[in-house]
Amino acid sequence: MTAPISNVDPDDLKIPLATPGMAIGLLGGSFNPPHAGHLHVATVALARLGLDRLWMLVTPGNPLKERAGLPDLATRIEATRALARDPRIVVTGFEATLGSAYSWVTIRHLVRTFPRVNFVWVMGADNLAGFHRWQHWRRIATTVPLAIVDRPGSTLSAQSSPAAAALARSRLKEAAAATLIGRPAPAWVFLHARRNELSSSRLRAEGRGL
Repeated sequence: MTAPISNVDPDDLKIPLATPGMAIGLLGGSFNPPHAGHLHVATVALARLGLDRLWMLVTPGNPLKERAGLPDLATRIEATRALARDPRIVVTGFEATLGSAYSWVTIRHLVRTFPRVNFVWVMGADNLAGFHRWQHWRRIATTVPLAIVDRPGSTLSAQSSPAAAALARSRLKEAAAATLIGRPAPAWVFLHARRNELSSSRLRAEGRGL
């Protein structure tokens, strides 16, 4: 069961503006709650990859996580937008209109809709550690380049993960991160940066959820 969308602003269910030649990072998540760690991943990707925009995709629900008690989509979009004040960051809930909670469906839809836009899938290192559990993860990796931003406690597990091993030959040196845009997939880079310790699960455990 996914979060209801009846109370979501219709504009938040539309795909954001994208024009040919743009470089757009895609950062998906439940954002339950959104926090400075999410913003850190977004700003590192913007700076290191030379992105024009970064879309924060507030998902209707993560298939790999328990959805009981998940705040509604409108609440999470509003909270994420309040966090992300950089004008280059666009918060959207359009995934809820696709009829699927899987990232590969979202990516397939976007590259078909905007064939001349350079999309990059952005995620924290904690997600790379479990990326091999995602539905059709290889399809994602061979459709768009990937940018992985280091997260506390995940540096080693991410870089030694099954997905990292399978994609080892397509990994770029970090110094070449700015060349990731426009490269044919598979191509990925691991970005080291000052790490932010916050996590949504930690905030919920401390009673600081939405």
